[in-house]
Amino acid sequence: MKEATSALSSDAVTPVSRLRWGIIVILLVAAVVNYLDRANLSIANTTIAREFGFSSTQMGMLLSAFLWPYALANLPAGWLVDKLGPKKMFSWALGLWSSFTVMAAFVNGYSMFYGLRMMLGISESPFFTSGIKITHRWFSEKERGLPTSIINTGSQIANAVAPPILTVLLLTLGWRGMFIVIGLAGIPLLLAWFKFYRDPTAREEALIHVGQRMPAAAEEKGASKASWGSLFRHRTTWFMILGNFSIMFTIWVYLTWLPSYLENSLGFSLKQTGWIASIPFFAGILGVLCGGAISDRLIRRGMKTISARKIPIVCGAAMAACFVAPIPFVSSTPVCILLLSLGYFCSQLPSGVIWTLATDIAPKDQVASLGAIQNFGGFLGAAMAPIVTGVILDLTGQFTNVFLLGAGLLMLGAFSYGLFVKKPIVAA
Repeated sequence: MKEATSALSSDAVTPVSRLRWGIIVILLVAAVVNYLDRANLSIANTTIAREFGFSSTQMGMLLSAFLWPYALANLPAGWLVDKLGPKKMFSWALGLWSSFTVMAAFVNGYSMFYGLRMMLGISESPFFTSGIKITHRWFSEKERGLPTSIINTGSQIANAVAPPILTVLLLTLGWRGMFIVIGLAGIPLLLAWFKFYRDPTAREEALIHVGQRMPAAAEEKGASKASWGSLFRHRTTWFMILGNFSIMFTIWVYLTWLPSYLENSLGFSLKQTGWIASIPFFAGILGVLCGGAISDRLIRRGMKTISARKIPIVCGAAMAACFVAPIPFVSSTPVCILLLSLGYFCSQLPSGVIWTLATDIAPKDQVASLGAIQNFGGFLGAAMAPIVTGVILDLTGQFTNVFLLGAGLLMLGAFSYGLFVKKPIVAA
Protein backbone atom coordinates (compact mmCIF):
# COMPACT_ATOMS: atom_id res chain seq x y z
CA MET A 1 0.00 0.00 0.00
CA LYS A 2 2.84 2.34 0.90
CA GLU A 3 4.58 1.63 -2.43
CA ALA A 4 1.35 2.23 -4.35
CA THR A 5 0.84 5.55 -2.61
CA SER A 6 4.42 6.54 -3.35
CA ALA A 7 4.05 5.69 -7.03
CA LEU A 8 0.79 7.59 -7.20
CA SER A 9 2.34 10.61 -5.55
CA SER A 10 5.36 10.80 -7.88
CA ASP A 11 3.13 10.20 -10.89
CA ALA A 12 0.26 12.56 -10.30
CA VAL A 13 1.06 15.19 -7.69
CA THR A 14 2.20 17.87 -10.16
CA PRO A 15 -0.80 17.79 -12.55
CA VAL A 16 -3.25 17.50 -9.64
CA SER A 17 -1.62 20.44 -7.88
CA ARG A 18 -1.63 22.58 -11.02
CA LEU A 19 -5.24 21.82 -11.86
CA ARG A 20 -6.69 22.35 -8.41
CA TRP A 21 -4.84 25.62 -7.86
CA GLY A 22 -5.88 26.72 -11.33
CA ILE A 23 -9.49 26.11 -10.28
CA ILE A 24 -8.90 28.23 -7.18
CA VAL A 25 -7.58 31.06 -9.38
CA ILE A 26 -10.75 30.95 -11.50
CA LEU A 27 -12.89 31.02 -8.36
CA LEU A 28 -10.83 33.91 -6.98
CA VAL A 29 -11.46 35.98 -10.11
CA ALA A 30 -15.13 34.97 -10.01
CA ALA A 31 -15.37 36.19 -6.42
CA VAL A 32 -13.96 39.56 -7.49
CA VAL A 33 -16.56 39.87 -10.26
CA ASN A 34 -19.27 38.60 -7.90
CA TYR A 35 -18.59 41.34 -5.38
CA LEU A 36 -18.14 44.11 -7.94
CA ASP A 37 -21.70 43.33 -9.04
CA ARG A 38 -22.82 43.74 -5.44
CA ALA A 39 -20.73 46.83 -4.68
CA ASN A 40 -21.79 48.96 -7.64
CA LEU A 41 -24.93 50.20 -5.90
CA SER A 42 -23.01 51.18 -2.76
CA ILE A 43 -20.57 53.27 -4.82
CA ALA A 44 -23.42 54.94 -6.70
CA ASN A 45 -25.47 55.32 -3.51
CA THR A 46 -25.40 59.13 -3.29
CA THR A 47 -25.68 59.64 -7.06
CA ILE A 48 -28.71 57.36 -7.47
CA ALA A 49 -30.42 58.75 -4.35
CA ARG A 50 -30.03 62.26 -5.75
CA GLU A 51 -31.28 61.32 -9.24
CA PHE A 52 -34.40 59.52 -8.02
CA GLY A 53 -34.96 61.51 -4.81
CA PHE A 54 -34.64 58.51 -2.47
CA SER A 55 -34.39 59.01 1.31
CA SER A 56 -31.76 57.26 3.47
CA THR A 57 -34.37 54.70 4.55
CA GLN A 58 -35.32 54.03 0.92
CA MET A 59 -31.67 53.61 -0.03
CA GLY A 60 -31.19 51.30 2.94
CA MET A 61 -34.08 49.17 1.67
CA LEU A 62 -32.66 49.19 -1.86
CA LEU A 63 -29.18 48.26 -0.61
CA SER A 64 -30.69 45.32 1.25
CA ALA A 65 -32.84 44.20 -1.70
CA PHE A 66 -29.96 41.98 -2.84
CA LEU A 67 -29.34 40.58 0.63
CA TRP A 68 -32.72 39.19 1.74
CA PRO A 69 -33.21 36.99 -1.34
CA TYR A 70 -29.53 36.02 -1.25
CA ALA A 71 -29.85 34.87 2.36
CA LEU A 72 -33.02 32.86 1.72
CA ALA A 73 -31.79 31.42 -1.59
CA ASN A 74 -28.69 30.04 0.16
CA LEU A 75 -30.85 27.36 1.75
CA PRO A 76 -31.95 25.60 -1.47
CA ALA A 77 -28.69 26.60 -3.21
CA GLY A 78 -26.58 24.54 -0.80
CA TRP A 79 -28.84 21.52 -1.25
CA LEU A 80 -28.73 21.91 -5.05
CA VAL A 81 -24.92 22.12 -5.05
CA ASP A 82 -24.77 18.89 -3.04
CA LYS A 83 -27.27 17.26 -5.42
CA LEU A 84 -26.28 18.59 -8.87
CA GLY A 85 -22.63 19.43 -8.32
CA PRO A 86 -20.76 22.74 -8.33
CA LYS A 87 -20.03 22.95 -12.07
CA LYS A 88 -23.67 23.17 -13.17
CA MET A 89 -24.78 25.41 -10.31
CA PHE A 90 -21.94 27.88 -10.67
CA SER A 91 -22.37 28.07 -14.46
CA TRP A 92 -26.02 29.06 -14.12
CA ALA A 93 -25.25 31.47 -11.30
CA LEU A 94 -22.53 33.37 -13.16
CA GLY A 95 -24.58 33.69 -16.36
CA LEU A 96 -27.66 34.92 -14.54
CA TRP A 97 -26.03 37.40 -12.16
CA SER A 98 -24.13 39.01 -15.05
CA SER A 99 -27.40 39.40 -17.00
CA PHE A 100 -29.28 40.96 -14.10
CA THR A 101 -26.48 43.47 -13.49
CA VAL A 102 -26.62 44.66 -17.11
CA MET A 103 -30.43 44.86 -16.99
CA ALA A 104 -30.25 47.09 -13.89
CA ALA A 105 -28.59 49.79 -16.01
CA PHE A 106 -31.91 50.37 -17.79
CA VAL A 107 -34.25 50.86 -14.81
CA ASN A 108 -36.38 53.96 -14.52
CA GLY A 109 -37.97 53.56 -11.11
CA TYR A 110 -37.70 52.15 -7.59
CA SER A 111 -39.76 48.97 -8.09
CA MET A 112 -37.83 47.76 -11.14
CA PHE A 113 -34.52 48.54 -9.43
CA TYR A 114 -35.62 46.66 -6.31
CA GLY A 115 -36.78 43.62 -8.31
CA LEU A 116 -33.53 43.29 -10.25
CA ARG A 117 -31.47 43.57 -7.07
CA MET A 118 -33.57 40.73 -5.64
CA MET A 119 -32.88 38.60 -8.71
CA LEU A 120 -29.18 39.40 -8.42
CA GLY A 121 -29.22 38.06 -4.86
CA ILE A 122 -30.93 34.82 -5.84
CA SER A 123 -28.59 34.21 -8.77
CA GLU A 124 -25.41 34.77 -6.71
CA SER A 125 -26.42 32.41 -3.89
CA PRO A 126 -24.75 29.20 -5.26
CA PHE A 127 -21.28 30.74 -5.62
CA PHE A 128 -19.64 30.31 -2.21
CA THR A 129 -21.44 27.03 -1.50
CA SER A 130 -19.98 25.76 -4.79
CA GLY A 131 -16.59 26.98 -3.62
CA ILE A 132 -16.56 24.99 -0.39
CA LYS A 133 -17.80 21.89 -2.21
CA ILE A 134 -14.86 22.25 -4.59
CA THR A 135 -12.25 22.78 -1.85
CA HIS A 136 -13.71 19.82 0.04
CA ARG A 137 -13.18 17.59 -3.00
CA TRP A 138 -9.83 18.94 -4.18
CA PHE A 139 -8.03 19.58 -0.83
CA SER A 140 -7.44 17.52 2.30
CA GLU A 141 -8.55 18.55 5.77
CA LYS A 142 -5.09 19.90 6.69
CA GLU A 143 -4.79 22.19 3.69
CA ARG A 144 -8.26 23.41 2.70
CA GLY A 145 -8.31 26.44 5.03
CA LEU A 146 -5.98 28.47 2.79
CA PRO A 147 -7.70 27.80 -0.59
CA THR A 148 -11.10 28.52 0.96
CA SER A 149 -9.72 31.79 2.33
CA ILE A 150 -8.20 32.64 -1.05
CA ILE A 151 -11.63 32.31 -2.68
CA ASN A 152 -13.07 34.57 0.02
CA THR A 153 -10.20 37.00 -0.52
CA GLY A 154 -11.73 37.72 -3.91
CA SER A 155 -14.55 39.57 -2.19
CA GLN A 156 -12.03 41.70 -0.30
CA ILE A 157 -10.01 42.40 -3.43
CA ALA A 158 -13.23 43.53 -5.09
CA ASN A 159 -14.13 45.69 -2.11
CA ALA A 160 -10.66 47.24 -2.15
CA VAL A 161 -10.57 48.00 -5.88
CA ALA A 162 -14.29 48.77 -6.20
CA PRO A 163 -14.20 52.31 -4.75
CA PRO A 164 -11.47 53.67 -7.08
CA ILE A 165 -12.42 51.62 -10.17
CA LEU A 166 -16.17 52.02 -9.88
CA THR A 167 -15.83 55.69 -8.98
CA VAL A 168 -13.82 56.28 -12.18
CA LEU A 169 -16.47 54.40 -14.18
CA LEU A 170 -19.20 56.36 -12.41
CA LEU A 171 -17.56 59.71 -13.17
CA THR A 172 -16.79 58.84 -16.81
CA LEU A 173 -19.73 56.64 -17.89
CA GLY A 174 -22.39 57.47 -15.34
CA TRP A 175 -23.89 54.89 -13.00
CA ARG A 176 -25.74 53.14 -15.84
CA GLY A 177 -22.56 52.66 -17.87
CA MET A 178 -20.80 51.40 -14.75
CA PHE A 179 -23.47 48.68 -14.30
CA ILE A 180 -23.12 47.54 -17.94
CA VAL A 181 -19.32 47.26 -17.83
CA ILE A 182 -19.33 45.28 -14.58
CA GLY A 183 -22.11 42.98 -15.78
CA LEU A 184 -20.31 42.10 -19.01
CA ALA A 185 -17.13 41.20 -17.07
CA GLY A 186 -18.68 37.83 -16.18
CA ILE A 187 -18.95 36.54 -19.75
CA PRO A 188 -15.26 35.63 -20.41
CA LEU A 189 -15.10 34.11 -16.95
CA LEU A 190 -18.05 31.85 -17.75
CA LEU A 191 -16.27 30.61 -20.89
CA ALA A 192 -13.12 29.84 -18.90
CA TRP A 193 -15.18 27.90 -16.33
CA PHE A 194 -16.77 25.71 -19.01
CA LYS A 195 -13.37 24.94 -20.50
CA PHE A 196 -11.29 24.16 -17.41
CA TYR A 197 -13.41 22.92 -14.48
CA ARG A 198 -14.02 19.24 -13.74
CA ASP A 199 -14.44 17.11 -10.61
CA PRO A 200 -11.43 15.05 -9.43
CA THR A 201 -11.18 11.44 -10.53
CA ALA A 202 -11.13 8.61 -7.98
CA ARG A 203 -7.37 8.28 -8.49
CA GLU A 204 -6.83 12.01 -7.87
CA GLU A 205 -8.97 11.88 -4.74
CA ALA A 206 -6.91 8.96 -3.45
CA LEU A 207 -3.83 11.15 -3.80
CA ILE A 208 -5.41 14.25 -2.31
CA HIS A 209 -6.97 12.53 0.69
CA VAL A 210 -4.19 10.01 1.38
CA GLY A 211 -4.11 9.10 5.09
CA GLN A 212 -7.72 10.09 5.67
CA ARG A 213 -10.47 7.59 6.34
CA MET A 214 -11.70 7.62 2.71
CA PRO A 215 -11.75 10.00 -0.25
CA ALA A 216 -14.37 12.74 -0.12
CA ALA A 217 -16.49 11.64 -3.08
CA ALA A 218 -16.40 7.98 -2.07
CA GLU A 219 -17.43 8.91 1.43
CA GLU A 220 -20.29 11.01 0.10
CA LYS A 221 -21.54 8.13 -2.06
CA GLY A 222 -21.30 5.66 0.82
CA ALA A 223 -22.87 7.90 3.45
CA SER A 224 -26.45 7.54 4.53
CA LYS A 225 -28.31 10.45 2.99
CA ALA A 226 -29.70 12.37 5.93
CA SER A 227 -32.41 14.91 5.15
CA TRP A 228 -31.40 18.53 4.64
CA GLY A 229 -33.74 19.62 7.44
CA SER A 230 -32.01 17.32 9.93
CA LEU A 231 -29.19 19.86 10.25
CA PHE A 232 -31.58 22.20 12.06
CA ARG A 233 -32.04 19.65 14.85
CA HIS A 234 -28.52 20.36 16.07
CA ARG A 235 -27.70 23.22 18.45
CA THR A 236 -24.38 23.74 16.66
CA THR A 237 -26.21 24.74 13.46
CA TRP A 238 -28.22 27.43 15.24
CA PHE A 239 -25.18 28.98 16.92
CA MET A 240 -23.33 28.99 13.60
CA ILE A 241 -26.31 30.90 12.16
CA LEU A 242 -26.33 33.35 15.09
CA GLY A 243 -22.57 33.81 15.10
CA ASN A 244 -22.36 34.51 11.38
CA PHE A 245 -25.39 36.84 11.59
CA SER A 246 -23.62 38.90 14.23
CA ILE A 247 -20.29 39.17 12.41
CA MET A 248 -21.75 39.86 8.97
CA PHE A 249 -23.89 42.75 10.22
CA THR A 250 -20.90 45.00 10.80
CA ILE A 251 -19.09 43.81 7.67
CA TRP A 252 -22.07 44.90 5.59
CA VAL A 253 -22.30 48.27 7.30
CA TYR A 254 -18.85 48.78 5.81
CA LEU A 255 -19.85 47.40 2.42
CA THR A 256 -23.04 49.42 2.01
CA TRP A 257 -22.56 52.66 3.94
CA LEU A 258 -18.80 53.35 4.16
CA PRO A 259 -18.69 55.67 1.10
CA SER A 260 -21.64 57.63 2.47
CA TYR A 261 -20.00 57.81 5.94
CA LEU A 262 -16.78 59.16 4.45
CA GLU A 263 -18.66 61.78 2.42
CA ASN A 264 -21.26 62.91 4.95
CA SER A 265 -19.52 62.42 8.32
CA LEU A 266 -15.84 62.95 7.49
CA GLY A 267 -16.35 65.49 4.71
CA PHE A 268 -14.53 63.83 1.82
CA SER A 269 -15.51 64.54 -1.78
CA LEU A 270 -16.84 61.79 -4.07
CA LYS A 271 -13.46 61.59 -5.82
CA GLN A 272 -11.55 61.37 -2.51
CA THR A 273 -13.98 58.79 -1.15
CA GLY A 274 -13.23 56.49 -4.09
CA TRP A 275 -9.64 56.10 -2.89
CA ILE A 276 -9.98 56.40 0.88
CA ALA A 277 -12.80 53.83 1.04
CA SER A 278 -10.42 51.24 -0.41
CA ILE A 279 -8.00 51.41 2.55
CA PRO A 280 -10.05 49.28 5.00
CA PHE A 281 -10.78 46.77 2.24
CA PHE A 282 -7.09 46.29 1.43
CA ALA A 283 -6.68 45.53 5.13
CA GLY A 284 -9.52 43.02 4.75
CA ILE A 285 -7.57 41.12 2.06
CA LEU A 286 -4.78 40.50 4.57
CA GLY A 287 -7.33 39.58 7.23
CA VAL A 288 -8.95 36.80 5.18
CA LEU A 289 -5.60 35.28 4.17
CA CYS A 290 -4.21 35.48 7.71
CA GLY A 291 -7.28 33.74 9.16
CA GLY A 292 -7.00 30.79 6.78
CA ALA A 293 -3.22 30.48 7.13
CA ILE A 294 -3.39 30.63 10.95
CA SER A 295 -6.02 27.89 11.20
CA ASP A 296 -4.14 25.54 8.82
CA ARG A 297 -0.87 26.16 10.67
CA LEU A 298 -2.46 25.35 14.03
CA ILE A 299 -3.80 22.06 12.64
CA ARG A 300 -0.39 21.10 11.28
CA ARG A 301 1.04 21.75 14.76
CA GLY A 302 -1.37 19.22 16.24
CA MET A 303 -4.31 21.32 17.42
CA LYS A 304 -7.77 19.81 17.00
CA THR A 305 -9.34 20.95 13.74
CA ILE A 306 -12.43 22.72 15.13
CA SER A 307 -10.40 24.52 17.80
CA ALA A 308 -7.92 25.69 15.16
CA ARG A 309 -10.77 27.09 13.04
CA LYS A 310 -12.38 28.84 16.02
CA ILE A 311 -9.30 30.80 17.12
CA PRO A 312 -9.26 33.27 14.18
CA ILE A 313 -13.06 33.45 14.23
CA VAL A 314 -13.43 34.26 17.92
CA CYS A 315 -10.33 36.43 18.31
CA GLY A 316 -11.01 38.27 15.08
CA ALA A 317 -14.59 39.16 15.99
CA ALA A 318 -13.67 40.24 19.52
CA MET A 319 -10.76 42.43 18.37
CA ALA A 320 -12.91 43.97 15.63
CA ALA A 321 -15.45 45.03 18.27
CA CYS A 322 -12.69 46.78 20.23
CA PHE A 323 -11.63 48.80 17.19
CA VAL A 324 -15.13 49.62 15.89
CA ALA A 325 -16.68 50.85 19.14
CA PRO A 326 -14.50 54.00 19.59
CA ILE A 327 -14.84 55.24 15.97
CA PRO A 328 -17.73 57.70 16.51
CA PHE A 329 -15.92 59.32 19.48
CA VAL A 330 -12.66 60.03 17.62
CA SER A 331 -12.17 63.56 16.26
CA SER A 332 -8.98 62.89 14.28
CA THR A 333 -9.73 61.80 10.71
CA PRO A 334 -6.47 59.79 10.27
CA VAL A 335 -7.12 57.93 13.55
CA CYS A 336 -10.68 57.26 12.43
CA ILE A 337 -9.45 55.76 9.13
CA LEU A 338 -6.91 53.67 11.09
CA LEU A 339 -9.62 52.31 13.41
CA LEU A 340 -11.88 51.58 10.44
CA SER A 341 -9.04 49.66 8.78
CA LEU A 342 -8.05 47.68 11.88
CA GLY A 343 -11.69 46.88 12.61
CA TYR A 344 -12.24 45.58 9.11
CA PHE A 345 -8.98 43.59 9.13
CA CYS A 346 -10.04 41.81 12.31
CA SER A 347 -13.62 41.28 11.13
CA GLN A 348 -12.23 39.49 8.06
CA LEU A 349 -10.02 37.06 10.01
CA PRO A 350 -13.08 34.78 10.43
CA SER A 351 -14.34 35.21 6.85
CA GLY A 352 -12.77 32.27 5.01
CA VAL A 353 -12.40 30.15 8.15
CA ILE A 354 -16.15 30.25 8.81
CA TRP A 355 -16.70 28.50 5.48
CA THR A 356 -13.94 25.99 6.15
CA LEU A 357 -15.42 25.28 9.59
CA ALA A 358 -18.62 24.13 7.86
CA THR A 359 -16.64 21.50 5.91
CA ASP A 360 -15.11 20.23 9.17
CA ILE A 361 -18.37 20.07 11.11
CA ALA A 362 -20.91 18.90 8.51
CA PRO A 363 -21.62 15.28 7.56
CA LYS A 364 -19.70 14.67 4.35
CA ASP A 365 -22.77 14.56 2.10
CA GLN A 366 -24.06 17.86 3.56
CA VAL A 367 -20.99 20.10 3.36
CA ALA A 368 -22.53 22.62 0.95
CA SER A 369 -25.86 22.46 2.79
CA LEU A 370 -24.41 23.39 6.19
CA GLY A 371 -22.21 26.06 4.60
CA ALA A 372 -25.28 27.52 2.92
CA ILE A 373 -27.33 27.44 6.13
CA GLN A 374 -24.55 29.24 8.00
CA ASN A 375 -24.29 31.75 5.15
CA PHE A 376 -28.06 32.22 5.33
CA GLY A 377 -27.63 33.40 8.91
CA GLY A 378 -24.77 35.67 7.91
CA PHE A 379 -26.76 37.34 5.18
CA LEU A 380 -29.77 37.86 7.39
CA GLY A 381 -27.39 40.05 9.40
CA ALA A 382 -26.07 41.55 6.18
CA ALA A 383 -29.61 42.34 5.03
CA MET A 384 -30.42 44.03 8.34
CA ALA A 385 -27.31 46.20 8.26
CA PRO A 386 -28.22 48.70 5.50
CA ILE A 387 -31.84 48.97 6.64
CA VAL A 388 -31.02 49.53 10.31
CA THR A 389 -28.26 51.97 9.36
CA GLY A 390 -30.61 53.94 7.11
CA VAL A 391 -33.27 54.15 9.83
CA ILE A 392 -30.73 55.25 12.46
CA LEU A 393 -29.41 57.94 10.11
CA ASP A 394 -32.90 59.27 9.40
CA LEU A 395 -33.68 59.34 13.15
CA THR A 396 -30.37 60.68 14.53
CA GLY A 397 -28.43 62.06 11.57
CA GLN A 398 -25.19 60.35 12.69
CA PHE A 399 -23.42 56.97 12.76
CA THR A 400 -22.71 56.73 16.52
CA ASN A 401 -25.34 54.11 17.31
CA VAL A 402 -24.51 52.18 14.14
CA PHE A 403 -20.92 51.57 15.26
CA LEU A 404 -21.93 50.74 18.85
CA LEU A 405 -24.53 48.24 17.65
CA GLY A 406 -21.99 46.67 15.29
CA ALA A 407 -19.43 46.29 18.09
CA GLY A 408 -22.00 44.62 20.33
CA LEU A 409 -22.99 42.15 17.63
CA LEU A 410 -19.34 41.31 16.90
CA MET A 411 -18.92 40.30 20.54
CA LEU A 412 -22.10 38.20 20.33
CA GLY A 413 -20.63 36.45 17.29
CA ALA A 414 -17.41 35.71 19.18
CA PHE A 415 -19.34 34.19 22.09
CA SER A 416 -21.60 32.14 19.79
CA TYR A 417 -18.72 30.41 18.03
CA GLY A 418 -16.43 30.31 21.05
CA LEU A 419 -18.80 28.76 23.57
CA PHE A 420 -21.33 26.74 21.59
CA VAL A 421 -19.69 25.39 18.39
CA LYS A 422 -17.67 22.48 19.74
CA LYS A 423 -17.91 19.24 17.77
CA PRO A 424 -18.87 17.76 14.39
CA ILE A 425 -22.50 17.09 13.55
CA VAL A 426 -23.21 13.37 13.33
CA ALA A 427 -25.71 12.43 10.61
CA ALA A 428 -28.86 10.90 12.05
